[in-house]
Order: sequence, then C-alpha cells, then structure tokens
Amino acid sequence: LDAANVDLKAFRDQTYRKYVGARLQPVLDTLKRMKTLGIWLEVTTLVIPGVNDEQAELHDAADFIVRELGADTPWHISRFFPHYKMKEVPPTPMATLRQAEQIGLAAGLRYVYVGNVRDAANTVCPECSHLLIQRFDVAVVENRLDPDGRCPVCGTAVPGVGMTDAGLLETALTGSKVREQVGPDVERLEQAVSKEGRQGPGLSD
Repeated sequence: LDAANVDLKAFRDQTYRKYVGARLQPVLDTLKRMKTLGIWLEVTTLVIPGVNDEQAELHDAADFIVRELGADTPWHISRFFPHYKMKEVPPTPMATLRQAEQIGLAAGLRYVYVGNVRDAANTVCPECSHLLIQRFDVAVVENRLDPDGRCPVCGTAVPGVGMTDAGLLETALTGSKVREQVGPDVERLEQAVSKEGRQGPGLSD
C-alpha cells in the first residue's frame, strides 16, 4: 500500500459513537501507525453543521494532523449536502469551510483543500503561492509541476505519490484529455467531469 485517504469524521469520541457506532481513538492510532509504515496519507473531514463544525474541534483535528502526521499531510475539508438520514441538516456554509481552511493553514498545514466545491481544490505552492495543479471537481485540468515534482517558480518540492516522472506524465495526459473534451466552456466541463467518487454527504457513508 503506497497511499491512502482516510476519513477523520470528527474529533470528538461522542460523535463517533453516536453517528458511526465506533470510537475515535482507534482511528487516530491507525493514522499514526500508517504514518510510521511510510504510507502516504491524506485526511478527509466532511464538515457537517451542528455535528463537527465547531472551531475548537476543527482546531484540535488540525493540530493532531500537524503534530502526528506532519505539516505536508493534505487535509480535505468537504462540504456536506442533505441526504439520506440527514436531509434535515442544511448544507455546510461556505464561510464555515473557509474558516476551517484558515484553521488548518494557521495550524501549520501546507496543503488544505475545500472539497465538494468546484474550483476549490487547486494545489498552490506553500512557499510562493504559484498555482501548481489546477483542478475542476475531481479532474486535473493542468499540472504545472516540473519533471522533478517541484514548483517551477521557487523550486519547492511537492510531496506525494506519483509527483515525478511517470506520475506527472499520467496526470498531464489526463488534463490534456479534459481540455480537449471541454475547451474553455465551463458548462461542457461540468458535463465531462464524472461526479462519481465524490465523498457522500452522510457522516457514515
């Protein structure tokens, strides 16, 4: 196993027990164990209004990721939409997501992504803020990393799996196919990008 994206559904044990029927600590222990095994980790938190969106909880989650998994660990904070058994819960306000993003960055995380929001998952250089990977939904539109997986402006290395050589070529080809299919027309882009693979809106999905 080279890489994994693990859901950190909340940072309160009572939330895990109530909505998932599980406990928080085994999840944290597993994340730390995977880190020691050299597995590239990314963490996803679906931010649900009234469930796991308090600032203190988001601070605690961000601090854990920085302290135990490292500042280069990507944190995906995804938008919730009403669905299934939680249809009465409103969508996550964009202000809450932006606040969570700032909490992650302030904690020291270098790569924080707002998920389930179009045009919000680009990768920028943490040193010079140059746009490195442009995405639309889950598709890579353009990859500007150099062949060594570095920022072409300041030379900062971007960690991850498949960030150099063949991996870059594959994502570059994927981006070229997307651009060929859709051109500059955003409406056509929306049609071309598959919506499958998005994180579901329910906490335990």
